Amino acid sequence: MGDAQPILGESLELDLSHIQTEDGEPVDNIFSEKQMRLLTESLYASWQDEDEQPKAFSAFANVGLFYALHQAPLVPDVMVALDVVARPDPSDKKTLSYFLWEFGKPPDIVVEIVSNREGGEDTTKMKLYAQIGVAYYAIYDPDCKLSKRPLRVFERHANAYVEFLDPSWLPRLGLGLCLWKGHYEHHKAVWLRWVDSQKKMLKTGAEGLKAARDDQKEAKLAEKRAKEAEQQAKEAARQAHERAEALAQKLRDMGLDP
Repeated sequence: MGDAQPILGESLELDLSHIQTEDGEPVDNIFSEKQMRLLTESLYASWQDEDEQPKAFSAFANVGLFYALHQAPLVPDVMVALDVVARPDPSDKKTLSYFLWEFGKPPDIVVEIVSNREGGEDTTKMKLYAQIGVAYYAIYDPDCKLSKRPLRVFERHANAYVEFLDPSWLPRLGLGLCLWKGHYEHHKAVWLRWVDSQKKMLKTGAEGLKAARDDQKEAKLAEKRAKEAEQQAKEAARQAHERAEALAQKLRDMGLDP
């Protein structure tokens, strides 16, 4: 990282013409691409605050993180920044990547997905993210290429990372992480997912739509059951009334006052 430091300040105009924000390199593989989208999509589809209002944040997949003016960017697989609203403008280069001096803060969490042993996820990248000031750093290693554990999450303390023992809740982020075996876009795998304070996974748009449809079906079924129960109660009452009338008639036939 050297001596270069992030440059902050809204009034500072910088010449970014020499900075390359797109390198044309493809992502590692289809699984990594789907995993990135799963993490970002579920946030935009389901993340709410305590008042059930959409959270203010920005989530990015495979976007350059420029932390110093004369340093090559890092390109996290996924990064999330709280209280940051990105408005990309194709005609304004400074809006097309994550420039620390533009957003005024580092991302709150970075997630790296391991596909080989050459990415430096638990060495050089980890050190840089800590120096930049990223509060949480998650390494998802589905094939256990770097560790025996597929998921490791770290929290920044004194410019270094300390492993977080329970990644299901990250208080400074207001979310947690878990591993989930299931289908995403017709592909069955073990996926990295966000969870809320109740340990419930944040739903994707498709999952939210399915849940809404299931709730609607359940409501209709409950309404049908209630109507059937009402009809049964009415029928039982009618039969009881008929039995009572028949008994009363028998008593009258016997000369008794029912």
